[in-house]
Amino acid sequence: MIKKKADKTGRNVPCSCGSGKKFKKCCMISKKNQLPDYANKYLSRYQIRLKGPEDIRAIKRAGQLTVEILDMTEELIKPGITTQDIDKLVHEHILKNKAIPATLNYKGYPKSVCTSINEVICHGIPSSDVVLKDGDIINVDVTPILNGYFADASKTFYVGEPGDDAKKIVETARNALKLGMDAVKPGGAVGDIGHAIQQYAEGEGCSVVREFVGHGVGFEFHESPQIPHYGRRREGITLIQGMVFTIEPMINLGKKELKILSDKWTAVTLDGSLTAQFEQTILVTENGFERLTPFEL
Repeated sequence: MIKKKADKTGRNVPCSCGSGKKFKKCCMISKKNQLPDYANKYLSRYQIRLKGPEDIRAIKRAGQLTVEILDMTEELIKPGITTQDIDKLVHEHILKNKAIPATLNYKGYPKSVCTSINEVICHGIPSSDVVLKDGDIINVDVTPILNGYFADASKTFYVGEPGDDAKKIVETARNALKLGMDAVKPGGAVGDIGHAIQQYAEGEGCSVVREFVGHGVGFEFHESPQIPHYGRRREGITLIQGMVFTIEPMINLGKKELKILSDKWTAVTLDGSLTAQFEQTILVTENGFERLTPFEL
């Protein structure tokens, strides 16, 4: 019996645009497809703005600046520095490169970077009163706007010598991002990404935060589509070439529930457990994906 070759890109699945045609005959980009028709369909149905070659080059330049800042931050981080020291470095380097910190004054957020320590899931606000201690873990989330284009990435760092729990949650979050990225391919679905992350994280005895998700990025800070870090295979919007979005799983060592502190920004684990996150800006390509913020994982 001759086995039919597996359809790795989902070319023969029904197109999610509702046309009734197969994906390969409808919204799949190929050399013969005309990007404007394809782009208009996703814009009208999902409010997703696809990125063309010039856009991608511009986002890559913003991504290079993002990676440069994260690398500089890693050199700075050590016991005894404050999160305000990190904000100062990020703010000054963004301005030095004639860019703009996207977080500063975004819906009232007061700083140029987010610094989230230990049980802080995301949106930790830098402060001169917050001093890093040996054994802490800290996520640094950087989003510059360069020539009108956004790139968004974050990385969780060890401060000094990490304990076993810190190592477990950081490595679980790191691997969760890798698996989520590996699920990205044209013809796949948004749900494939979340499924890969959720299955792995929960298999490691950890949990996945539901309230915060990945998002489209590039022309704006937050665009369509949303990218949940949990879900089911083959569910959700079909991934197509030219989509740019973040994958940024927030993984808790304990339960998934959270609370927002009185500053209305800082999200912490409800049970006080450690949490970690890694984030990349991803482009869906003809054959898979490309990282536009390619820091070392």
